[in-house]
Amino acid sequence: MNQPMIRVRDLRKSFPARRVLDGVSFDVAQGEAFVIIGGSGSGKSVTLKCILGLIRPDAGEIMIDGTAIRPADPGDMARFGMLFQGGALFDSLAVWENVAFRQIHTGALSRTHARDSACETLGLVGLGEDVADLFPAELSGGMMKRVALARAISSRPDIVFLDEPTTGLDPIMADVINDLIVQVSRRLGITTISITHDMTSARKIADRIAMLHDGRLVWQGSAADIDRSGSAHVDQFINGRADGPISMSVLRP
Repeated sequence: MNQPMIRVRDLRKSFPARRVLDGVSFDVAQGEAFVIIGGSGSGKSVTLKCILGLIRPDAGEIMIDGTAIRPADPGDMARFGMLFQGGALFDSLAVWENVAFRQIHTGALSRTHARDSACETLGLVGLGEDVADLFPAELSGGMMKRVALARAISSRPDIVFLDEPTTGLDPIMADVINDLIVQVSRRLGITTISITHDMTSARKIADRIAMLHDGRLVWQGSAADIDRSGSAHVDQFINGRADGPISMSVLRP
């Protein structure tokens, strides 16, 4: 059996107020698109931060290509790209400087070559060179998301993490972003881990989906099988029903 690109075993993490992760395990194959779904507070973001090395888990093992990651290790981080939920572009930098931020600040490329590289990457997400010298404030929401995706792939990382990639977008632009994620990841052979509560996005970009609830994976399987998961938690979540095993703390009048 081929070694997975990412292996997570028995991941556990608690904070003073609550236990967030309670024995999470999964594998992600090279080139696979893996999506973690779940409601707010289910542990999606903490899982991502543990894999990135930004949070140290209380217990468990995280392996990248068979090697244990070390917290915020530059060698590990160089293999990762990140699409942040709100884009997180630097307001004071031009678009091309945002896209080539890593290459500029690590000295990997001169500014001239970094700009050329950034323009090439912008082309991969459907943006022309005329956008390169604009500033984030001059961009629409959809353009900002595409620039953020370009930055995530600019150094051609092995793995890209996507945090709620379609948040704040209208349905048509969300579909454009989903298409770009699929096209770019396949073209570059990137392994992706996404977290989202947007089922339209999850269905479109995922090869496999896993659902987190109360710090545990209650189901994982092919995206094509999610409608027949056999899990009451998954069924309630993907159909957006208030009634079911997932209860919300809501004050009743």
